[in-house]
Amino acid sequence: MSSRRLPTQRGSARDETKACSSCGRIITWRKAWERSWPEVKYCSDACRRHKVDRVDAALEEAILTLLSQRSGGKTICPSEAARLVRPQDWEALM
Repeated sequence: MSSRRLPTQRGSARDETKACSSCGRIITWRKAWERSWPEVKYCSDACRRHKVDRVDAALEEAILTLLSQRSGGKTICPSEAARLVRPQDWEALM
């Protein structure tokens, strides 16, 4: 009997993806994260430093509100959400 591991026995994490908690980009499993994949939350050091703040949460809420007010299939412009969150300084959010 062979003690060699079959590729299917290694776990299904290598096929997984998740969204970055800061920017929402898709993070794909890497060998370097084999032992810590459940703890991976950010796609980069920049996102780890930035994290999610009040403004990010407000932008997400504004986007969801604007989309809920549109009829099915309609989109919004990101500047609309930025203008709701910071009317005087919306361009800095773009």
